[in-house]
Amino acid sequence: MGGRLSDIASYAGVSVATVSRVLNGRDGVSDTARRNVLTAVDVLGYTRPTLLQSRAVGLIGVSVAELTNPIFPAYVQAIERTLHSFGYSQLLSTRNLGLPAEQASINLLQQHGVSGMIFVCGIHSDSTADTTQYHKLRRTGMPLAFINGHIDGFDAIFVSDDDITAMHIAVRHLAALGHTHIGLALGPTRYIPAARKRRGFHEAMHRIAPDGTADEQIADYSVEGGQAASVALIQRGCTAIIAASDFMALGAVRAARSRGLDVPADISVIGYDGSTVTAFTHPPLTTIQQPVDAIAQATVRALVEEIGGAPAPRTELLFTPELVVRNSTSSGPKIRAPAVLAPRNQAQHPV
Repeated sequence: MGGRLSDIASYAGVSVATVSRVLNGRDGVSDTARRNVLTAVDVLGYTRPTLLQSRAVGLIGVSVAELTNPIFPAYVQAIERTLHSFGYSQLLSTRNLGLPAEQASINLLQQHGVSGMIFVCGIHSDSTADTTQYHKLRRTGMPLAFINGHIDGFDAIFVSDDDITAMHIAVRHLAALGHTHIGLALGPTRYIPAARKRRGFHEAMHRIAPDGTADEQIADYSVEGGQAASVALIQRGCTAIIAASDFMALGAVRAARSRGLDVPADISVIGYDGSTVTAFTHPPLTTIQQPVDAIAQATVRALVEEIGGAPAPRTELLFTPELVVRNSTSSGPKIRAPAVLAPRNQAQHPV
């Protein structure tokens, strides 16, 4: 092996140490040196390491956290339609959200020699997660694109739904209906979309309803989580609830009914994502609809251009969502029977 390394180093005009770093996917090598080394490997007839082998033309890997939430299949379908229009095919890998599972997904896509990868709501959306696997992947030259999440200073394409603006839209709608005590039911704020929703909600309440009361409750992204969070918000006197997902919003409707309250006569509820099922719930759900098609098209276009040698700007591209008004929101109640309240100091109210 030593002889091979020295042959490659001599042909590429670099040191043996540089050749070793390139072939092992390590840092500390310029793009020019990396290209020269890989060219030398090919010209001299050696086999590239698996991670550096030529990629399958026209195949893009798409990694999705899971498919139980309707917003994820919506993204998968939109990405597939757009890829097809550019002459590419999609190789989908879906795993439960988490570092080992996503690394397995990355390994699978690499083994199939994809030309680039798109991650939808993966580890990149968790601000506390270890992103080493992305850095290793990028060092191989793999073009990467991420939807709904961001890694500061990372060399990749980032396209997201504008969660902050979404909260302004939701609060404005509820304030116009006369609601002054508004609650936010959201997921863990270590996730970037949740943290942005939280920030946007409080900004909007301060600017749009400065005399109102802003409340919040953290739970998991599920019907049960939305129900638990909404029970706490109702106990604290909220007449309207903005949920961070449509599933959580369905939980909010369930929470209201469990306390003998009507949606929207007593409690208004707004969901988030714009899942197709929200038009058929009882009542049909007012929701913030993510611009899935626009986000998918922008992501695919940027990734295809990068694969073709024209790197996209590294500024995160944000798309404004749309408020879809249905029957789960109405004017705030003029007279309201008080709920059975828990003592204030026992209510869980996140900082």
